Amino acid sequence: MPTPIADGRPIRWGILGAGGIADTVSGDINLTSGNMVTAVAARHADRAARFAAKHRAARSYGDYRSLVDDPEVDVVYVSTTHPHHREHALLAIEAGKAVLIEKPVCLNARDAREVFAAADRAGVFSMEAMWTRLNPLIRQAQQLIADGAIGEVRGVRNEFGLGRAFDPKDRLYELANGGGALLDLGVYPATFAYLFMGKPDAVHTVGTLSPTGSDETVAMQWMYGDHPGAQLWTSALIHAPNEAAILGTKGWISFLPEAYRPTGLVLHNDRGEVHTPDPLAGNGRGYQPEIEEVERCLRAGLMESPLVLHADTIAILEILDGARAAVGVVYPGER
Repeated sequence: MPTPIADGRPIRWGILGAGGIADTVSGDINLTSGNMVTAVAARHADRAARFAAKHRAARSYGDYRSLVDDPEVDVVYVSTTHPHHREHALLAIEAGKAVLIEKPVCLNARDAREVFAAADRAGVFSMEAMWTRLNPLIRQAQQLIADGAIGEVRGVRNEFGLGRAFDPKDRLYELANGGGALLDLGVYPATFAYLFMGKPDAVHTVGTLSPTGSDETVAMQWMYGDHPGAQLWTSALIHAPNEAAILGTKGWISFLPEAYRPTGLVLHNDRGEVHTPDPLAGNGRGYQPEIEEVERCLRAGLMESPLVLHADTIAILEILDGARAAVGVVYPGER
């Protein structure tokens, strides 16, 4: 079991990769009271140095091994593109570091199982960076449902369409870089449905491919028995309102866009409508609850978060593996 980190000092973060998402998350790390960016690594030392200066990190490295071996780093945030998550997470785990791994945690469920098993053997904390699960409006919806505000949950709907024109060099369309709507975007609707409906009995999938062979637009119908319980849609090419709703026997809960990081919640039932604004508005980019959950777990000496369970992360990837297979997407490393 990990040794709990005392409340008396900040959690020291090492950032593996210096891209856009690393920049955003690092800004929110430094906004929390119990965390700080301590070190960053990129493939090019000058880029890492610029990143470190921006986020007030004490050290920067031009290679990933130096970062994970840094004794002043408590947890490594793996922010590289998802075909590299397995390799980079295992590198940090083998060095005895806790890991927060950007979503999707790996390219497929097989790799995710390997990463989490390695973390368990090493006795270190590991978690997928699925910020939606920690969002306070999502947590509020869970409580409203537990309180019976919409009766029995019977269905959900969720969409995520980005509206990005086809470009074979774009990460969303580049098959060798894990391109496709499902893993980059569809993981959010899938996580949402799993969170409120649980594992489906069957999944019906249809979709279209881009010229590079990546999944361009995909629709999934999750079945529970003979009941269609979740209607999920994602597209790299087509723009959408990006809204979501949980449907119950006595009402429904709707989320204002973007549903993966909602800007408001509306409860609809026979008492009328109750609007809840975004409690995170005006303070960072919304990653603080995720960061603070990692902090809470590290201070408690936990191996995994009870709010982002390894088993759930793997189960969702298994569903996405099946959906990719249904539309005919295979990544080069999987052949």
